[in-house]
Amino acid sequence: MALGERVLQAPRVLVATGGAPAQDALPGLALAMTSNELLDLQVLPPTLLVLGGGYIAVEFASILAGLGVKVTLAYRDTHPLRGFDTDLRTRLADALAARGITLAGGVGLKALERSAAGFTLQRIDGSVLQAAAALNATGRRPNTAGLGLADAGVQLDTRGAITVDADSRSSAAGVWAVGDVTNRVNLTPVAIAEGRAFADTEFGGQPTRVDHRNVPSAVFTEPPLATVGLTEAAAAARGPADIYTADFRPMKTAFAGSAARSFMKLVVDGLSGRVLGVHMIGTDAPEIVQSLAVALTAGATKADFDRTLAVHPTAAEEFVLMRAPARRLPVPTQAST
Repeated sequence: MALGERVLQAPRVLVATGGAPAQDALPGLALAMTSNELLDLQVLPPTLLVLGGGYIAVEFASILAGLGVKVTLAYRDTHPLRGFDTDLRTRLADALAARGITLAGGVGLKALERSAAGFTLQRIDGSVLQAAAALNATGRRPNTAGLGLADAGVQLDTRGAITVDADSRSSAAGVWAVGDVTNRVNLTPVAIAEGRAFADTEFGGQPTRVDHRNVPSAVFTEPPLATVGLTEAAAAARGPADIYTADFRPMKTAFAGSAARSFMKLVVDGLSGRVLGVHMIGTDAPEIVQSLAVALTAGATKADFDRTLAVHPTAAEEFVLMRAPARRLPVPTQAST
């Protein structure tokens, strides 16, 4: 590897260059701020157009709306946070709207232009959105450009990510890759776990692999949400599933007259009773789901939850007090051949 005028050699090379904001989703996107520049702002804009509907988009939209900025969130899907459980997505959309954020979803984005008033977003249906500032939160791309990976025989996918196996080995002998540059599960704890697994395997004498199937994640909006495991739709596609839900006003805020609600869901295998998914939106959701992720990873069943005594009065106790399923999903009908 060439580093200036120096040439470095090693029996192992670990690529961990991460990712960067993508700027190719639509023309003019490079004109907008990214999350990097947004954190350097000295003065808040009166209005902000956020392009995207993922983690970064909804988190910054929620934060800036709380600081008094009039925010418009523009995204292509029907609801923000594609890939999350539908019940969480719809409730988050309602919460963002209640926070004063204008939701401009369900329409593709055509081009971003700089205007006299700031920025103008052209959408494919002919509609136009305007704001004093714009934030590009359309996604990120792996940092693989300019590294000479092709010359080293490292295979990339169509998004420019390094393709790796279960042990983070690339297609080139002696080259591994971890984190966002592989575009597997782009979360900081996952990158740390992949790096630790590489070190344990190659230097610690303890062959280790990271299980990417049940990765807990949280979105720090107001209210926050968190999830681990299968969504209801994903579980239903696999076979029979029992869905348990709770929707309530937490006691500690209800006493103060707050109308804030919490929603919880357990997705359970309809045959084995194993808990396949845990989802929550509401106060302390990330803290609660982090703990329950241990139970899900350990293979806990709904019966295990049922015989666990509640800590009262807490919001988390609702997860062990769900007795009857809200609905039971049948096995999907397969098309005849």
